[in-house]
Amino acid sequence: YPTWKRTVARRARESQVKRFCRAQAIQRRLEEIEVTFRELEQQGIKLEKLLRAENESPADQQTQWTNQLLYLVQKKNNLMTEESDLMIAVQELKLEEQQCQLDQKLRSYMNKQETLKTPEDQKAEQEILKQLLEVVNKRNVLIEMQEEKRLSEL
Repeated sequence: YPTWKRTVARRARESQVKRFCRAQAIQRRLEEIEVTFRELEQQGIKLEKLLRAENESPADQQTQWTNQLLYLVQKKNNLMTEESDLMIAVQELKLEEQQCQLDQKLRSYMNKQETLKTPEDQKAEQEILKQLLEVVNKRNVLIEMQEEKRLSEL
């Protein structure tokens, strides 16, 4: 078993572990965002109830509650933006995993000598290459979306 094959296999495992750790971190953050959403929603409901009972409270108190409500809305919008970024990252991780698997399959076909390849092998190799290009194009679209989003936020 050549050294380069072991190195390639080890690197593939390492990148898979890194993707798994990133996916776990993203999942944890999404759960935290969900909890924060619920908390903000509860705070917003309380503030709305206080504002609706307006005739009982002074104007400066209402202004303070309105400002708090606007702050909550801003915070929620920021969380929604972060959540959408994380969802794009999840899609990117899936495509990265898919690309890695296709790379390994393609490498196994490409390691075969051309004289030993059957027509089915050649057809499968071409199909894998086609799928790999589709995955790369999808990742490129995600990157372009992120860049457009970043530029629009600036």
